[in-house]
Amino acid sequence: MGSYRILVSLLSFFVAVCGAVASSTAADLTIGIGADVTSIDPHYHNVTPNNNVAAHIFDYLVLRDERQKPIPGLAESWKTIDPLTWEFKLRRGVKFHDGSDFTAADVVASIERVPEVPNSPSPFTAFTKQIKEMIVVDPYTIRFRTATPYPLMPTDMTQVAIVSKSAAKATTEDFNSGRAAVGTGPYKLVRFFKGDRIELARHDGYWGGKTPWEKVTLRLLPNDASRVAALLAGDVQAIEYVPTSDVAKIRADKGLNVYKIIADRLIYLHMDSERDHSPFVSDKAGRPLATNPLKDPRVRKALSKAINRTAIVDKVMEGEAVASGQLLADGMFGTTRNLKVETYDPEGAKKLLAEAGYPDGFGLTIHAPNNRYVNDSKIAQAVAQMLTRVGIACKVEAMPSATFFPQATDLKFSFMVLGWSSGTGEASSPLKALLATYNKDKGFGTANRGRYSNARVDALLEEALATVDDPKREALLQRATELAINDTGIIPLHFQVNLWATRNGITYLPRTDENTLAHKFRPAAAK
Repeated sequence: MGSYRILVSLLSFFVAVCGAVASSTAADLTIGIGADVTSIDPHYHNVTPNNNVAAHIFDYLVLRDERQKPIPGLAESWKTIDPLTWEFKLRRGVKFHDGSDFTAADVVASIERVPEVPNSPSPFTAFTKQIKEMIVVDPYTIRFRTATPYPLMPTDMTQVAIVSKSAAKATTEDFNSGRAAVGTGPYKLVRFFKGDRIELARHDGYWGGKTPWEKVTLRLLPNDASRVAALLAGDVQAIEYVPTSDVAKIRADKGLNVYKIIADRLIYLHMDSERDHSPFVSDKAGRPLATNPLKDPRVRKALSKAINRTAIVDKVMEGEAVASGQLLADGMFGTTRNLKVETYDPEGAKKLLAEAGYPDGFGLTIHAPNNRYVNDSKIAQAVAQMLTRVGIACKVEAMPSATFFPQATDLKFSFMVLGWSSGTGEASSPLKALLATYNKDKGFGTANRGRYSNARVDALLEEALATVDDPKREALLQRATELAINDTGIIPLHFQVNLWATRNGITYLPRTDENTLAHKFRPAAAK
């Protein structure tokens, strides 16, 4: 019996150890991220992969649910005091990762830091320029004064990460190294291996409660095949940006699950419509043209008519996209019934080109990232083939996003494949960033890489941004959108469908903003 008791004890010990190991394993989560992350600095580059990582480490005054509805974050409530003043009541008892208290002084320091970050490829100033004065009423009450009535203050505050005041003067490299990456978010930064992975540890003092995962690894896997292979092998438990070509295969695997939702991510074409001479526009022999044809709205409209969006959705995106004729998907604030998806009309395109003085077309290079958006380089190739059919001799140059975006921001290109996710959930976001006349002082046109400019669009947008009445503001945004799209300030192609896949035992609630948030994944048994 003694031997039996010893055996039972050993077995019990073995089971306990295995259970502890299993528990430890279950408390770790590894996610395959589908785009490169260039910085941990939450104020450096307004681009979704960076913002996605920032949302793990830092918090915002206002958060968003999975449908982009504003919900309380570091601010418990907000209201207008008068037409020019918003008051935010801050959450008490919130601790930064270093144990210091969160107060209004951190909010002031964070907002003041935004315009001071050097060399930002796409700054966050569009969300802070409207603030003319910050008034700290007490440590947990702050007021923002604006020059004109500004209805979007709460939605704009979903975009500005709050850092510790002690880190407000830190450099971007200080954040990347972890020295300054002190937030109030659900995770602490452990290490950032640029181009490889981000390691996070649970912040047990998080005001929103402990998340299920003690350790999180965000593996940077921009190559589609590598990301899917890692999921199939069990090297990661979840992936984002499921390649459209693999959706059917993953759905057929009983050990995997797919989650999807139509995104607010518009894939579009931006054109150099400002300069008289554009660097990648030429005649068909490669010689410079006397004038830049992209300045002519007839040429821009011809390019739009030459694109078969249905074919791109069906063949390139394999049905996992929705063709677009405007800035936001149906039902979002500011969409209009007066804009339809551009009809594929190659003969009409040729006619417009002839009217504009280019009956034989011209030469054009399309630039695109090859690891940022779903099928981005394939989209560029498809567009090139379609434009070639109407006489535009096209070449495609695709490159990693880390190379593409700085050059696009420096206006090195003439014609680009890009994407925009409306962080605010309404049309003011793409209008302000993509189509408003570039104005650094106002924070307008921060991502207007074609330098499109239309004074009537600007006037309507500025009026909308100062209109508190929602129906009136929406009507103004609709009119501005109609003017800009009818003038072909950009060429909308389609809205992405956000796709995630997980291994059995893990669930995810899909989000329209395409964020992949570790603290929103749940063990399947969790309630």
